[in-house]
Amino acid sequence: MIKKFPFHYGYVVAACCTLVTMFNIGLVLSCAGIFFVPISAELNESIGNVALMLSFNLIFSSIMLSFSGKILEIFGARLMMTLSSIVMGICLIAMSNFDALWQFYAAGAILGVTFTFLMYLSFPTIIPRWFKKNVGLMIGIAAAGSSIGGALFNPICGWLITNYGWRTTYVIFGLIILLIISPILGIFLRNKPTDVGLKPFGESAASARKLQNDGYEYRAVLKMPMFYGLFMFAFLMSATASVFHFIPKYAATLNFSLEQASFAASAAGKVGLGIINDKSIKLGVIATIGLGIFGLALMFLAKSELLILIGGGFLFGWAYAGVFVQTPLLVRAVFGGKSYSQIYSNISIGLTVSAAIAMAAWGFLAENVGYGAVFILGIILLGICGAIGFTALKKD
Repeated sequence: MIKKFPFHYGYVVAACCTLVTMFNIGLVLSCAGIFFVPISAELNESIGNVALMLSFNLIFSSIMLSFSGKILEIFGARLMMTLSSIVMGICLIAMSNFDALWQFYAAGAILGVTFTFLMYLSFPTIIPRWFKKNVGLMIGIAAAGSSIGGALFNPICGWLITNYGWRTTYVIFGLIILLIISPILGIFLRNKPTDVGLKPFGESAASARKLQNDGYEYRAVLKMPMFYGLFMFAFLMSATASVFHFIPKYAATLNFSLEQASFAASAAGKVGLGIINDKSIKLGVIATIGLGIFGLALMFLAKSELLILIGGGFLFGWAYAGVFVQTPLLVRAVFGGKSYSQIYSNISIGLTVSAAIAMAAWGFLAENVGYGAVFILGIILLGICGAIGFTALKKD
């Protein structure tokens, strides 16, 4: 049946990954902050205490990433992503009945485990199996799903909570994931083309087998300095990208509103980086780092100039996009596809740990020193990332 599909089945797999980022990530992660205010009011807790559920999310994602790549290889993406989506849907419905803070922390931990397979290891590991040509574009489109979902579902989430309450909204979101997205994944998602007698799009059968087996063994990579270099690349990229979440707050100090523009910039950056990386990984690194630095510099100089601030936010959106586009493509370019799932899952720990630290650090820096210090330090960190990226690709 799959062989007789009117177009390459890789596009169906890529569409499944995009649905996951748009709905599972868009509904749960991008809308998370909107629930904090009504939950904190009903539980008589501070917003900060409620928001700690995201810390549990990141902690358990980090723990799970240390061995989730191996789990993905053993049980396959289809099973793990479908199961994770089902658990996520059930968890959201359960959250509609919570009345204690510890319950939300437990839910944050469970959701962190599901994010491991649905966000960190989904499209970065599956799409390169199915595409030789346009792999960057497909990863970019899938990654953009979370930004599109955020822009689409944020106002819907706010409207639902205002009119029906946060408990009903959790049930609605849970049912969407449980009854729509999860069955789609179970029915249409496949692990890799060779399982169904196909080859990756744009690749001959012989070279497809070579591509899948090309690269370094996982144990050998752990002994390479560049593995730890790319871990630091992921760590610093994620840390700098966290500045993106403070741009709306910075704009508010200048009486601007940039939330929807920020989502649009991120989506455009993810697709754009994917296209550039299909031409050259080095050009992708240049675009990620260069445009990110330029964007931070423009925002630093913006003052009260709206167009400059918007332009800076748009360009920095490319650096934010680089976390989930440039990082996996760079890792695969350096280490190959042989043990890619295991290698990337361990490097992704840098993404989650960094995000947990950076959000608090940037907030402290902005409040006590000023946004200028945030932008300057961000430029420095991106410069370090650029040096690491070019060093990693030096052999090419």
